[in-house]
This record gives sequence, C-alpha cells and structure tokens, in this order.
Amino acid sequence: MSQISMSIKEIKRKVAFTVVMAIFISSFMFVVNSPSFGSFNGYKETPQYYISNALKETGAANAVSAIVWDYRGFDTLGEETVLFTSLVAIFTVLMIKKD
Repeated sequence: MSQISMSIKEIKRKVAFTVVMAIFISSFMFVVNSPSFGSFNGYKETPQYYISNALKETGAANAVSAIVWDYRGFDTLGEETVLFTSLVAIFTVLMIKKD
C-alpha cells in the first residue's frame, strides 16, 4: 500500500513540476519574443475601421455600443464571466465562514 501511495505522490510531483516548467518556459518565450519597450506603433487600421464601419455594419444606435457589444462581444462576455466567478467565490468563502 505504501509503494502505491509513493508512486501516486511521485506522479503528482512530476505533473506539478511539468506544469510549473511549462508555465515558466511559456512566460520566458513570451518575454523574449515581445517587441522592445516603445517600439510597437499599435494597430492603426483597426480604430479607423471601427469609426468608418461600426454604425453601418451593426445597426447600433452609437459607435460605443457597436464596438462593445458587436465587435468585442466575446471579450466582454469573458470579462463578465471572470467577474461572476469572482463574486461566486467571494460569497462561497463568506458563507463558509458563517457556518
């Protein structure tokens, strides 16, 4: 029984080490491949495209609504999912402390 639990501990340790190393290597590669500070000029075409086509393509009442809800809808949904998840976590912790 102890040999089995030791092998499970070893597997967990190896998986944890692999995950940590993957995160470290990914972060390192991101930093190495990022443009140097101040060299990025930005996306010049995207804002102009939004200004020119937002109302025509979406039929929204204003450009801000068109951009937030139509062009960046998935991003907005992701942000709201994070907010909802954090609220659920906070309320869960508060409910556990009451009991």
